[in-house]
Amino acid sequence: MAKDTEKEAAATKALDYIKDGYVVGLGSGSTAAIMIRLLGRRVAEGLRITGIPSSAATKELAESHGIKVKNLSEVGHIDVNIDGADAFDEQLRLIKGGGGALLHEKIVASASSRNIIIADSSKFTQYLNQAYRLPIETIPMASDLIAERLEKAEFSPRRRKNGRHSFLTQEGNHIIDLDIGHFRDLDDLDRQLHAIPGVVETGLFLNYTHLVIMGEGSGTRIFERKAGMMG
Repeated sequence: MAKDTEKEAAATKALDYIKDGYVVGLGSGSTAAIMIRLLGRRVAEGLRITGIPSSAATKELAESHGIKVKNLSEVGHIDVNIDGADAFDEQLRLIKGGGGALLHEKIVASASSRNIIIADSSKFTQYLNQAYRLPIETIPMASDLIAERLEKAEFSPRRRKNGRHSFLTQEGNHIIDLDIGHFRDLDDLDRQLHAIPGVVETGLFLNYTHLVIMGEGSGTRIFERKAGMMG
């Protein structure tokens, strides 16, 4: 119940950053879903916005709450993107991809003027590399080879499953979840993973976030980007 209260508080505060006429990136996950439901109420009251969903589930949810949605290719630019995270640190670096939408989430984030993350307090950590297994998206042809390579490098890779079958992303790719506890230089890790043929994207969001709104009890705590933080 405490987490639910914090998610609601963070999602409610995020609405303050949405103005009439905005194109809004709509994230995925449980906290983003709360924000979308609340945003739908504002739309019903007359707020005019266009939503850019980061997953099929988000698109369905937004439309069910009366939010007009478009594809990114139809707008080209997003005023503000509001999404959740699996973990974040004081530098506003994130691990995302627990729901498997990391590729679309990163594309939406990259097209946004401002990226706002909403989360409950359990997602805050001092050590991002130890907080959550890192998802990477891989093309099916290469997934076995990539898993073998990462096993030798002591990442303890786990192929994500959906029942007995491989989990498939919206692009028909696989997810491999990695233990990155022995890696402190996350920028270097991200470069190394991207250099592996067949790795489509990683769940490291290192230089995208401008603001984190964290639910704290029934209130919120704001983490803002510091000057020079983003490359």
